[in-house]
Amino acid sequence: MNLHEYQAKAVLREFGVPVPRGVAAFSVAEAEKAASELGGPVWVVKAQIHAGGRGKAGGVKVVKSIAEVKREAERLLGSVLVTHQTGPHGKEVRRLYIEEGSNIDREYYLSALVDRATSRVAFVASTEGGMDIEEVAKTSPQKIVSFSVDPATGFMPHHARHIANALGLSRDIAKQAESLLPRLYQAFLAKDMSLLEINPLVVTKAGQLICLDAKIGFDDNALYRHPDIAALRDIAEEDEKEIEASRYDLNYVALDGTIGCMVNGAGLAMATMDIIKLYGEMPANFLDVGGGATKEKVAAAFKIITSDHNVKGILVNIFGGIMRCDIIAEGVVAAVKEVGLRVPLVVRLEGTNVGLGKEIIAKSNLNVTSADDLDDAAQKIVKAVREAVA
Repeated sequence: MNLHEYQAKAVLREFGVPVPRGVAAFSVAEAEKAASELGGPVWVVKAQIHAGGRGKAGGVKVVKSIAEVKREAERLLGSVLVTHQTGPHGKEVRRLYIEEGSNIDREYYLSALVDRATSRVAFVASTEGGMDIEEVAKTSPQKIVSFSVDPATGFMPHHARHIANALGLSRDIAKQAESLLPRLYQAFLAKDMSLLEINPLVVTKAGQLICLDAKIGFDDNALYRHPDIAALRDIAEEDEKEIEASRYDLNYVALDGTIGCMVNGAGLAMATMDIIKLYGEMPANFLDVGGGATKEKVAAAFKIITSDHNVKGILVNIFGGIMRCDIIAEGVVAAVKEVGLRVPLVVRLEGTNVGLGKEIIAKSNLNVTSADDLDDAAQKIVKAVREAVA
């Protein structure tokens, strides 16, 4: 789960992290009121969407009058912002963040994330603030410093000194970093974050270290412990199919391809997507029904796939270990009988109760193509899709 910038800053503010003053606005009138409350003389009007690159797309504007705040609010609200993270369709701007201006002297990059290799929280810092860290890593990797924090000791003063030295902070600013960084670490752990990105972390001309932007991602599996965070979820920023999938505890991610996939197991799902691409088509989704799926859960998954108008064919790929093939077959048959089947369907079953699963599909009298293995299944669904659209 992700938050908007203004929500992320509110969370950080709870832990004493220095952030600029700002007010969320959902209308032009609210934007004008927010600017009046903040007092100026410089304001920043920021579009609030769950995507990076807003500034380059015209979604962040520095203005010097309330009239300009109003003009930018009118321009942004209801507009579609297209960034490198939104895809070509972009995202509609439904809310703004009106923030006091900051007199920036220097910009840095700072983030904390879960390092799966060490099972620890890792910090990443760079002198190249305001830039995409992926681009910095590609072109100037020597400008990035990273380290993980031992959970037995927690964040220690030497960690802050390491970052301060890497960023070349002066003595006074380094002292502020020694206060700021442990608070970020505390917030990360306390709220079960998966990502905390401050880009940029700035030093103002008045010598203050502040978090000028903030992006936070949370571990969805831990949200039950944080009802305050769960309440901040903005479903308007999410794909409707993904929202429906979450109601059935399905691991679903919408993609831009034409072949819908229903698989059990994340690794097998990735392999299925890869082999579809190998044969020249693109997957329309990632969908892992999990090992404990019921007939109803499988039927719901199938309905979600068929609700995507971009889907021109469906590949069901099941290796029955914990998941039984007959349960998958029953769910698919039930869903097809309810919503119909308008596109080619290829089913590959293997493992527990595979014979019973194939028998259920055979007796259903549905127009389903069986496959012997994954390679065979991928070739058949790609061929069927191309013949259908020819």
